[in-house]
Amino acid sequence: MGEFLLILGRGVGQVMFQNNALSGGLMLVGVLLNSWQMALLAVAGNIVGTLTAYLFGYSREDIENGLYGFNGTLVGIAIGAFMSITLPSLLLLIVVSCLSTWIVRLFSLQRFISGFTAPFILSVWILLFVCSCWFPSLLLKSENTAGTQAFAFLQSFSLNIGQVMFQGGAVLTGLFFLLGILVNSRVNAVYTVLGALLPIPVALLAGVESAVLNAGLMGYNGVLCAIALGGTDWKSCIWAMGAVILSTILQIIGMKLGITTLTAPFVVSVWIVIMIQRMIRK
Repeated sequence: MGEFLLILGRGVGQVMFQNNALSGGLMLVGVLLNSWQMALLAVAGNIVGTLTAYLFGYSREDIENGLYGFNGTLVGIAIGAFMSITLPSLLLLIVVSCLSTWIVRLFSLQRFISGFTAPFILSVWILLFVCSCWFPSLLLKSENTAGTQAFAFLQSFSLNIGQVMFQGGAVLTGLFFLLGILVNSRVNAVYTVLGALLPIPVALLAGVESAVLNAGLMGYNGVLCAIALGGTDWKSCIWAMGAVILSTILQIIGMKLGITTLTAPFVVSVWIVIMIQRMIRK
Protein backbone atom coordinates (compact mmCIF):
# COMPACT_ATOMS: atom_id res chain seq x y z
CA MET A 1 0.00 0.00 0.00
CA GLY A 2 2.83 2.38 0.88
CA GLU A 3 4.52 1.80 -2.47
CA PHE A 4 1.25 2.43 -4.30
CA LEU A 5 0.84 5.76 -2.49
CA LEU A 6 4.38 6.69 -3.55
CA ILE A 7 3.51 5.82 -7.15
CA LEU A 8 0.42 8.01 -6.96
CA GLY A 9 2.51 10.83 -5.50
CA ARG A 10 4.99 10.54 -8.35
CA GLY A 11 2.06 10.51 -10.77
CA VAL A 12 0.98 13.94 -9.54
CA GLY A 13 4.57 15.21 -9.49
CA GLN A 14 5.18 14.08 -13.07
CA VAL A 15 2.59 16.57 -14.28
CA MET A 16 5.44 19.04 -13.80
CA PHE A 17 8.26 16.58 -14.56
CA GLN A 18 9.03 15.80 -10.90
CA ASN A 19 9.62 12.11 -10.25
CA ASN A 20 9.21 12.64 -6.53
CA ALA A 21 6.29 11.59 -4.32
CA LEU A 22 6.85 14.51 -1.91
CA SER A 23 6.68 16.93 -4.83
CA GLY A 24 3.40 15.35 -5.89
CA GLY A 25 2.08 15.51 -2.34
CA LEU A 26 2.81 19.24 -2.08
CA MET A 27 1.17 19.84 -5.45
CA LEU A 28 -1.89 17.90 -4.33
CA VAL A 29 -2.06 20.09 -1.22
CA GLY A 30 -1.93 23.07 -3.56
CA VAL A 31 -4.92 21.72 -5.51
CA LEU A 32 -6.72 21.03 -2.23
CA LEU A 33 -6.28 24.66 -1.14
CA ASN A 34 -8.20 25.72 -4.25
CA SER A 35 -10.75 22.90 -4.53
CA TRP A 36 -11.14 19.72 -2.49
CA GLN A 37 -13.35 18.28 -5.23
CA MET A 38 -10.63 18.73 -7.85
CA ALA A 39 -8.08 17.20 -5.48
CA LEU A 40 -10.25 14.08 -5.19
CA LEU A 41 -10.78 13.98 -8.95
CA ALA A 42 -7.02 14.29 -9.49
CA VAL A 43 -6.42 11.28 -7.23
CA ALA A 44 -9.23 9.34 -8.92
CA GLY A 45 -7.83 9.96 -12.42
CA ASN A 46 -4.35 9.07 -11.19
CA ILE A 47 -5.56 5.78 -9.71
CA VAL A 48 -7.52 4.83 -12.83
CA GLY A 49 -4.60 5.61 -15.15
CA THR A 50 -2.13 3.71 -12.98
CA LEU A 51 -4.36 0.66 -12.47
CA THR A 52 -5.08 0.53 -16.21
CA ALA A 53 -1.36 0.32 -16.88
CA TYR A 54 -1.04 -2.45 -14.26
CA LEU A 55 -3.92 -4.46 -15.71
CA PHE A 56 -2.55 -4.24 -19.26
CA GLY A 57 0.93 -5.25 -18.17
CA TYR A 58 2.74 -2.08 -19.20
CA SER A 59 6.30 -1.31 -18.11
CA ARG A 60 6.59 -1.74 -14.34
CA GLU A 61 9.39 0.84 -14.18
CA ASP A 62 7.29 3.44 -16.01
CA ILE A 63 4.35 2.72 -13.72
CA GLU A 64 6.49 3.09 -10.59
CA ASN A 65 7.86 6.39 -11.91
CA GLY A 66 4.33 7.77 -12.23
CA LEU A 67 4.44 7.99 -16.02
CA TYR A 68 1.04 6.34 -16.36
CA GLY A 69 -0.53 8.47 -13.65
CA PHE A 70 0.06 12.10 -14.57
CA ASN A 71 -2.14 12.22 -17.66
CA GLY A 72 -4.91 10.57 -15.65
CA THR A 73 -4.38 13.18 -12.94
CA LEU A 74 -4.93 15.96 -15.47
CA VAL A 75 -7.96 14.16 -16.93
CA GLY A 76 -9.52 13.90 -13.47
CA ILE A 77 -9.06 17.62 -12.81
CA ALA A 78 -10.36 18.45 -16.31
CA ILE A 79 -13.60 16.63 -15.49
CA GLY A 80 -14.10 19.04 -12.60
CA ALA A 81 -13.14 22.02 -14.77
CA PHE A 82 -15.54 21.27 -17.62
CA MET A 83 -18.36 19.32 -15.95
CA SER A 84 -20.51 19.17 -12.86
CA ILE A 85 -19.62 16.25 -10.63
CA THR A 86 -22.34 13.72 -11.37
CA LEU A 87 -22.49 9.97 -11.91
CA PRO A 88 -22.17 10.33 -15.73
CA SER A 89 -19.14 12.64 -15.40
CA LEU A 90 -17.47 10.23 -12.95
CA LEU A 91 -18.05 7.36 -15.38
CA LEU A 92 -16.53 9.50 -18.12
CA LEU A 93 -13.54 10.17 -15.84
CA ILE A 94 -12.88 6.42 -15.73
CA VAL A 95 -13.26 5.98 -19.49
CA VAL A 96 -11.16 9.01 -20.45
CA SER A 97 -8.42 8.23 -17.89
CA CYS A 98 -8.16 4.73 -19.37
CA LEU A 99 -8.02 6.24 -22.84
CA SER A 100 -5.19 8.57 -21.83
CA THR A 101 -3.22 5.60 -20.50
CA TRP A 102 -3.63 3.71 -23.77
CA ILE A 103 -2.44 6.77 -25.71
CA VAL A 104 0.58 7.04 -23.39
CA ARG A 105 1.36 3.45 -24.30
CA LEU A 106 1.14 4.25 -28.02
CA PHE A 107 3.64 7.09 -27.60
CA SER A 108 5.97 4.76 -25.69
CA LEU A 109 6.11 2.40 -28.68
CA GLN A 110 8.07 4.98 -30.71
CA ARG A 111 11.18 7.01 -29.93
CA PHE A 112 10.80 9.93 -32.33
CA ILE A 113 8.93 12.28 -29.99
CA SER A 114 7.93 12.26 -26.34
CA GLY A 115 4.22 12.35 -25.63
CA PHE A 116 4.42 14.77 -22.68
CA THR A 117 0.79 15.75 -21.95
CA ALA A 118 -0.44 14.93 -25.49
CA PRO A 119 -2.39 11.86 -24.25
CA PHE A 120 -4.30 14.10 -21.83
CA ILE A 121 -4.92 16.71 -24.53
CA LEU A 122 -6.18 14.20 -27.11
CA SER A 123 -8.36 12.39 -24.55
CA VAL A 124 -10.01 15.57 -23.28
CA TRP A 125 -10.49 16.97 -26.78
CA ILE A 126 -12.30 13.75 -27.72
CA LEU A 127 -14.37 14.03 -24.54
CA LEU A 128 -15.33 17.65 -25.21
CA PHE A 129 -16.16 16.94 -28.86
CA VAL A 130 -18.40 13.98 -27.99
CA CYS A 131 -20.15 15.88 -25.20
CA SER A 132 -20.64 19.07 -27.24
CA CYS A 133 -22.18 17.05 -30.09
CA TRP A 134 -24.37 14.60 -28.18
CA PHE A 135 -24.41 15.45 -24.46
CA PRO A 136 -24.10 19.25 -24.17
CA SER A 137 -26.01 19.29 -20.88
CA LEU A 138 -23.04 17.60 -19.19
CA LEU A 139 -20.75 20.55 -19.90
CA LEU A 140 -20.50 23.63 -17.73
CA LYS A 141 -21.01 27.00 -19.39
CA SER A 142 -17.66 28.62 -20.09
CA GLU A 143 -16.82 31.63 -17.96
CA ASN A 144 -15.78 34.86 -19.63
CA THR A 145 -12.49 36.11 -18.17
CA ALA A 146 -12.76 39.40 -20.02
CA GLY A 147 -13.39 42.55 -18.05
CA THR A 148 -11.76 45.64 -16.71
CA GLN A 149 -9.18 44.71 -14.09
CA ALA A 150 -5.93 46.18 -12.87
CA PHE A 151 -2.96 43.96 -13.61
CA ALA A 152 -1.95 42.03 -10.48
CA PHE A 153 1.63 40.80 -10.86
CA LEU A 154 1.81 38.32 -7.96
CA GLN A 155 -1.55 36.82 -8.85
CA SER A 156 -0.61 36.47 -12.50
CA PHE A 157 2.76 34.92 -11.64
CA SER A 158 1.35 32.40 -9.17
CA LEU A 159 -1.66 31.40 -11.26
CA ASN A 160 0.61 30.94 -14.29
CA ILE A 161 2.00 28.02 -12.27
CA GLY A 162 -1.31 26.90 -10.76
CA GLN A 163 -3.11 26.77 -14.10
CA VAL A 164 -0.85 23.87 -15.16
CA MET A 165 -3.50 21.86 -13.26
CA PHE A 166 -6.48 24.16 -13.92
CA GLN A 167 -6.06 25.92 -10.57
CA GLY A 168 -6.93 29.55 -11.12
CA GLY A 169 -8.65 30.36 -7.86
CA ALA A 170 -5.93 30.51 -5.20
CA VAL A 171 -2.58 32.27 -5.27
CA LEU A 172 -1.24 29.85 -2.66
CA THR A 173 -1.80 26.93 -5.03
CA GLY A 174 0.85 28.09 -7.47
CA LEU A 175 3.29 28.70 -4.62
CA PHE A 176 2.76 25.15 -3.34
CA PHE A 177 3.42 23.87 -6.85
CA LEU A 178 6.66 25.85 -6.90
CA LEU A 179 7.60 24.46 -3.47
CA GLY A 180 6.89 20.94 -4.72
CA ILE A 181 9.30 21.48 -7.60
CA LEU A 182 11.92 23.10 -5.36
CA VAL A 183 12.15 20.12 -3.00
CA ASN A 184 13.08 17.93 -5.95
CA SER A 185 15.15 20.25 -8.17
CA ARG A 186 16.45 23.78 -7.64
CA VAL A 187 17.21 24.03 -11.36
CA ASN A 188 13.62 23.13 -12.26
CA ALA A 189 12.38 25.64 -9.69
CA VAL A 190 14.42 28.41 -11.33
CA TYR A 191 13.03 27.50 -14.74
CA THR A 192 9.51 27.39 -13.29
CA VAL A 193 9.95 31.01 -12.20
CA LEU A 194 11.33 31.90 -15.65
CA GLY A 195 8.44 30.14 -17.37
CA ALA A 196 5.91 31.97 -15.21
CA LEU A 197 7.52 35.40 -15.63
CA LEU A 198 8.47 35.57 -19.32
CA PRO A 199 4.93 35.21 -20.74
CA ILE A 200 3.78 38.28 -18.81
CA PRO A 201 5.68 40.93 -20.86
CA VAL A 202 5.03 38.98 -24.08
CA ALA A 203 1.28 38.99 -23.38
CA LEU A 204 1.32 42.66 -22.33
CA LEU A 205 3.08 43.62 -25.57
CA ALA A 206 0.47 41.61 -27.49
CA GLY A 207 -2.31 43.61 -25.82
CA VAL A 208 -3.77 40.75 -23.79
CA GLU A 209 -6.33 41.96 -21.25
CA SER A 210 -5.30 42.17 -17.61
CA ALA A 211 -8.17 39.88 -16.60
CA VAL A 212 -6.76 37.09 -18.75
CA LEU A 213 -3.26 37.67 -17.38
CA ASN A 214 -4.55 37.72 -13.80
CA ALA A 215 -6.28 34.38 -14.39
CA GLY A 216 -2.93 32.74 -15.20
CA LEU A 217 -4.01 31.73 -18.69
CA MET A 218 -0.94 33.11 -20.44
CA GLY A 219 1.86 31.38 -18.56
CA TYR A 220 1.10 27.79 -17.64
CA ASN A 221 2.32 26.47 -20.99
CA GLY A 222 5.48 28.52 -20.56
CA VAL A 223 6.11 26.95 -17.16
CA LEU A 224 6.00 23.46 -18.67
CA CYS A 225 8.19 24.50 -21.63
CA ALA A 226 10.83 25.97 -19.33
CA ILE A 227 11.00 22.88 -17.11
CA ALA A 228 11.02 20.49 -20.08
CA LEU A 229 13.89 22.19 -21.90
CA GLY A 230 15.79 23.94 -19.12
CA GLY A 231 19.27 22.80 -18.14
CA THR A 232 22.41 24.07 -16.48
CA ASP A 233 23.97 25.76 -19.52
CA TRP A 234 23.10 28.94 -21.39
CA LYS A 235 22.14 27.12 -24.59
CA SER A 236 19.38 25.21 -22.86
CA CYS A 237 18.23 28.45 -21.23
CA ILE A 238 17.94 30.12 -24.64
CA TRP A 239 16.05 27.16 -26.08
CA ALA A 240 13.72 27.17 -23.09
CA MET A 241 13.06 30.90 -23.43
CA GLY A 242 12.32 30.47 -27.13
CA ALA A 243 9.81 27.73 -26.39
CA VAL A 244 8.17 29.81 -23.64
CA ILE A 245 7.70 32.76 -26.01
CA LEU A 246 6.39 30.50 -28.78
CA SER A 247 3.93 28.79 -26.42
CA THR A 248 2.62 32.19 -25.29
CA ILE A 249 2.06 33.27 -28.89
CA LEU A 250 0.29 29.98 -29.67
CA GLN A 251 -1.86 30.38 -26.57
CA ILE A 252 -2.90 33.88 -27.63
CA ILE A 253 -3.75 32.67 -31.14
CA GLY A 254 -5.64 29.65 -29.80
CA MET A 255 -7.72 31.72 -27.40
CA LYS A 256 -8.56 34.25 -30.13
CA LEU A 257 -9.77 31.35 -32.31
CA GLY A 258 -11.89 30.01 -29.46
CA ILE A 259 -9.88 26.78 -29.12
CA THR A 260 -9.75 24.94 -25.81
CA THR A 261 -5.97 24.82 -25.91
CA LEU A 262 -5.26 22.91 -22.69
CA THR A 263 -1.47 22.30 -22.75
CA ALA A 264 -1.24 21.97 -26.55
CA PRO A 265 0.88 25.15 -26.94
CA PHE A 266 3.45 23.61 -24.58
CA VAL A 267 3.57 20.29 -26.42
CA VAL A 268 3.74 21.85 -29.89
CA SER A 269 6.39 24.39 -28.85
CA VAL A 270 8.66 21.78 -27.27
CA TRP A 271 8.23 19.43 -30.24
CA ILE A 272 9.24 22.27 -32.60
CA VAL A 273 12.29 23.16 -30.52
CA ILE A 274 13.40 19.52 -30.27
CA MET A 275 13.07 19.09 -34.04
CA ILE A 276 15.11 22.27 -34.66
CA GLN A 277 17.78 20.99 -32.26
CA ARG A 278 17.96 17.69 -34.15
CA MET A 279 18.27 19.49 -37.49
CA ILE A 280 21.13 21.61 -36.13
CA ARG A 281 22.96 18.53 -34.85
CA LYS A 282 22.69 16.90 -38.27
